[in-house]
Amino acid sequence: MKILHCYPFIFIFIFILPISSASDPFSEALLTLKSELFDPSNVLNSWVIPQDQNPSPKIHACSWTGIKCNQNSTKIIALDLSLKNLSGVLSGNQFNQLVDLIDLNISHNSFSGKLPIGSFNLSSLNSLDISRNNFSGDFPIGISNLGNLMVLDAFSNSFSGSLPPDVCEIASLKVVNFAGSYFSGPIPGAYGSCKNLDFLHLAGNLLSGYLPVQFGQLKTVTHMEIGYNSYQGSIPWQFGNMSELQYLDIAGANLSGSIPTELGKLDKLDTLFLFRNSLSGMIPVELGNISTLSSLDLSDNLLSGPIPDSFSNLKNLKLLSVMYNDMNGSVPEGIAKLPSLESLLIWDNFFGGTLPQELGKHSKLKWVDVSTNDFVGVIPPDICSGGQLSRLMLFSNYFSGGLSSISNCSSLVRIRLEDNLFSGDISLDFKILSDVSYVDLSGNRLTGGIPDDIFHSLNLEHFSVSNNPNLGGILPEKTWSLPVLHNFSASSCNISGNFPEFPFCKSLSFIELSGNHLSGNIPESISLCENLETVNFAENNLSGEIPVKLGSLMKLKFVNLSYNDLSGSIPMGNTFKSMDTSSFLGNPNLCGTPLVRLCHHGNGISEGMELGSRRNHKVAWVLVLCAVVVILSGFLFGIFYYRRRNANRHWKMVSFGGLSELTAADVLKSFNSIDSVETLYSSNSVCKAVLLSGMTIIVRKIEWGTKSSNLLIDFITQIGNLRHKNLIRLLGFCYNKNLGYLLYEYLPNGNLDEKIGIKRDWGSKHRLVINIAKGLCFLHHDCHPAIPHGDLKASNIAFDENMEPCLAEFEFKTISAMETGEYKGLMDHDLKDDIFDFGELVLEILTNGRRKNAGISIHKTPKDVLLKEIYNDNEVSASSSSSLSSKSIQEEIKLVLEVVLRCTTSKQSDRPSMEDVLKILSGLKP
Repeated sequence: MKILHCYPFIFIFIFILPISSASDPFSEALLTLKSELFDPSNVLNSWVIPQDQNPSPKIHACSWTGIKCNQNSTKIIALDLSLKNLSGVLSGNQFNQLVDLIDLNISHNSFSGKLPIGSFNLSSLNSLDISRNNFSGDFPIGISNLGNLMVLDAFSNSFSGSLPPDVCEIASLKVVNFAGSYFSGPIPGAYGSCKNLDFLHLAGNLLSGYLPVQFGQLKTVTHMEIGYNSYQGSIPWQFGNMSELQYLDIAGANLSGSIPTELGKLDKLDTLFLFRNSLSGMIPVELGNISTLSSLDLSDNLLSGPIPDSFSNLKNLKLLSVMYNDMNGSVPEGIAKLPSLESLLIWDNFFGGTLPQELGKHSKLKWVDVSTNDFVGVIPPDICSGGQLSRLMLFSNYFSGGLSSISNCSSLVRIRLEDNLFSGDISLDFKILSDVSYVDLSGNRLTGGIPDDIFHSLNLEHFSVSNNPNLGGILPEKTWSLPVLHNFSASSCNISGNFPEFPFCKSLSFIELSGNHLSGNIPESISLCENLETVNFAENNLSGEIPVKLGSLMKLKFVNLSYNDLSGSIPMGNTFKSMDTSSFLGNPNLCGTPLVRLCHHGNGISEGMELGSRRNHKVAWVLVLCAVVVILSGFLFGIFYYRRRNANRHWKMVSFGGLSELTAADVLKSFNSIDSVETLYSSNSVCKAVLLSGMTIIVRKIEWGTKSSNLLIDFITQIGNLRHKNLIRLLGFCYNKNLGYLLYEYLPNGNLDEKIGIKRDWGSKHRLVINIAKGLCFLHHDCHPAIPHGDLKASNIAFDENMEPCLAEFEFKTISAMETGEYKGLMDHDLKDDIFDFGELVLEILTNGRRKNAGISIHKTPKDVLLKEIYNDNEVSASSSSSLSSKSIQEEIKLVLEVVLRCTTSKQSDRPSMEDVLKILSGLKP
């Protein structure tokens, strides 16, 4: 009976045993791994072991997300956690149980810390993908233990130190990707011993030293990217021995010397990118032997000589870019006969002669930029025959003839023909040019007036025909009806007639019509142009009074109505009060502030100044005596000012539309003396100054060496010609041989850093972020070449009179580099750094300044914690019972935070462009 009493306990024991044994060691290891992860999206919710599971030799985890087992579920052969929004620091202890893994993929997450060395115990591994994470520190030694590895992808992390030297001890390895980290030092010569390597990507690190000549031994590599580092020396000629190479990119790598002729032996090469280096000498004719070549970019170097005639053999060539070099000669006729050519980019060289007249006849050209050369002759007649030409840049040459070749080119989006010798009518058919957004025909010899059908170009944003002195005609009646027209410039064109009305002009911000023969009144309807920033109607025959409401336009920053026949009093708007007197000179019947001329009474005569009065005679005598004193004083003391006058003589003044009547002497007189001006401020110092006219400006002093002067002045000229409502405007530049003063508009309402703590509703914050994004997007995508800000932060966001944000200091980093001679041209990371700074700035705005310079630290904070903080900062309820409006704001905040996280990701290559950022942000409703 005692034995029978034991049976129930035995039965219970037997029943419990399978439950405890159901937890196999592989599943337990994965559960331990799960415990180390932060999984905000709960994507690993299937990673659980059922309590009622019957005993089985199969592994429970085989049914879990991201797990792949063999056919009988007894081995885990693949672990794929890619794109799961996971984070955390991995210990790697679990890998001891996962020795059968063939594929391990944890890419596109936010794992951090050091890469666990335990992963190198997975001896069966064929593929290891840890790309697009935030692993840091040295890459561990021991990768060579993975004797079966074929793919090693560590792209876009934060590794530092040297590249692992033992990689090529793995004979089976085909793909090595260490790009986008912070690896430093030279590339190990041992990397030339990878016997089966197909793909090598080391770009975007901090690598240095000489390129290894051992790379010539890589007989199986088809794709190599090793640019965007800072090497020494030249390209080894041994690179020409990589016989299977199809893609070679060594751009932005600080290389010097000549291009090896041996590269011409790479008869399978499709793409060759060597741009943004300091390569010199002539382009080897041997490159013309690479019949497979599709993309060739040698731009931004120091290359000289002509384009080789042998390039006419490159029948597969789509892209030919040699822009920004010192090349010369003519373009070979055979280039025009290349059947695949899409982009011909050869601007900023010394090319001459005529363009091949069959250019465009044999291929579907999309982009032609031959600007800033010495070309002559006419536009090739068939340049648009392929039907896909979108960008035609011919400016700053000596082209002549008419525009008939492009009159019906419906695919054109940007047309830049300025500063040439074109003549005849503007024969562009704007009814057909429906997609064109930018047209600049200024500085030519065009005639026949502005076409009447211009109003059909509904996408036109920028139109300039200035400095065509015989253009003539009148302003077309519907000029201002173009819905997105932003800039209209037609100065010095001999245009006559009256102004057309402004029925619809909400996008218009810049009108330049000086130096014409326009007559009649300025239409009152100009006050409907609420976004106007610049108006220049100087030197015309305009009459009547200035529209009263023009002076009240909130965004108007510059007006020049000088030398017309305007009359009456200048409107009392705040805009006109801040203008210089030069804006209104030459209008004898105009009076009021800022002119010193008092407005007349009803009898037309100012009080106390009647002609023939005794008081008037007394004033005349006083003036005569004063004149005598001035002359004698000048004669007696002139010698003491000889040096000062001599110094003044060497100063030049360039106005960008805001200080058109000022000379260099006028600007310098605004300081105490020339000597004190040159020593009072250190280089790059900033101060506020008041010009003799009474206008307040901001002055920055800069200095430069002789070698960098032309480059610097060209860049400053580019900055001065920029027009955007969210950029502080450069009004002028006063300079001598090695010293200059940048003269900026003064914005009196402080900066964002001073006001970051001010309470703003969500709509105001969103508008603030959008406008900052618009300014930065303009610098990155509408300026050519792009202009990096270089120091985007709250103190460099100033507020105008309407409290609109304006980016300041956006050229300072580039100018500083040019001053010191360290400028190497635009680098891709410059723009990516801006995007990171933008993300940090947006986070600062979201948190009312609480999280400053937090672009790195926020990635260590769980996303839900961040959202809760930001909801509190913006007084938005996070509860499920929130109102619809509150929920809408929550969703918008989530999206903006997502933008912040993407902009501040540690890997530059993962950051979005500002164009993409603006599209995302603009999709929100403020």
